[in-house]
Amino acid sequence: MRTIGLLHGMSSVATADYYQRINDLTNQRLGGHERAELLLCSVNFGVIERCVRTQAWDKAADYLAGKARGLERAGADFIACGSNTMHRVAPAIEAAVSIPFLHIADVIAHAAHQTRARTLGLLGTLPVMEANFYRDRLADHGLSAVVPEQDDRTLVDRIIFDELTRNIFTDDSRAQYLRVMEQLAARGADAIILGCTEITQLIGPQDFPSLPLLDSTALHVESIVNASLAPAVPQTGI
Repeated sequence: MRTIGLLHGMSSVATADYYQRINDLTNQRLGGHERAELLLCSVNFGVIERCVRTQAWDKAADYLAGKARGLERAGADFIACGSNTMHRVAPAIEAAVSIPFLHIADVIAHAAHQTRARTLGLLGTLPVMEANFYRDRLADHGLSAVVPEQDDRTLVDRIIFDELTRNIFTDDSRAQYLRVMEQLAARGADAIILGCTEITQLIGPQDFPSLPLLDSTALHVESIVNASLAPAVPQTGI
């Protein structure tokens, strides 16, 4: 079993969900009392929120790159960051370590191809929906993304930061998200990315059966467990 280096704390709500899912899926695969070998670096979400709000991306990059180096020194075999938003600084994290980095958008793209979807409705924070880093990564896989209109992007982002990251999940917010998702479908989306790792606790497939939902949390967790349980590459030489 390879040791997972999980860079999270963004938010604590999503972090607890990741931790439970990773261990549950590992146990499903291996049985008995088996659980994941996992090193967790839970960062101060206040630092991250301020960096996002002020667009201090260089500061965020330095902060998370340092945490990733700590995970590598502690014995992690690969790194996964459980925040879609902070994949904006993924190049800095990858450059800071010598071990693999498991990019969440690559996992989403693989799942999209399995559903034969090509145009993806994208929900997430404002940086995920408005900046190019996420959509460009999807485009590298031959996929395009459509995002909500400006007012709805603001609404989706506000609900994430003011409610979901505080463990607040309401029927009204669920209804608002479903309305936005219907509009994305009307504009040509043939699958919807839940591109924030708290959204999965608000919206599930039973809420929106008309299109495939690409749940970034579930898909990323599955990929993390797959990487952890993959056979080790034989060492060559003496």
